[in-house]
Amino acid sequence: MELKNAMAGTLESGDILIQIAPSDVDGLHIELDSTVAYQFGEQIKKVITNTLQELGINKANVKATDKGALDCTIKARVTAAAVRSTGVDVWA
Repeated sequence: MELKNAMAGTLESGDILIQIAPSDVDGLHIELDSTVAYQFGEQIKKVITNTLQELGINKANVKATDKGALDCTIKARVTAAAVRSTGVDVWA
């Protein structure tokens, strides 16, 4: 699946900014910047990975800047960024 640079979310408290970019290397490469990475970093990465894989994206660079977002918010922001990146509307 061809990707272009895209983003979704904000840097407000309780939100997460997701940036997706094409990758030359197989796999999902997630860079996480979070104030709660010590406690929830693995869970945040798991939600990002699972959401992208459900959408058929298995090769991308992802930068996530988290400000305490809940799992449902993370999934929504990843989905929105993926739709913008691929042009495929998953809600239709």
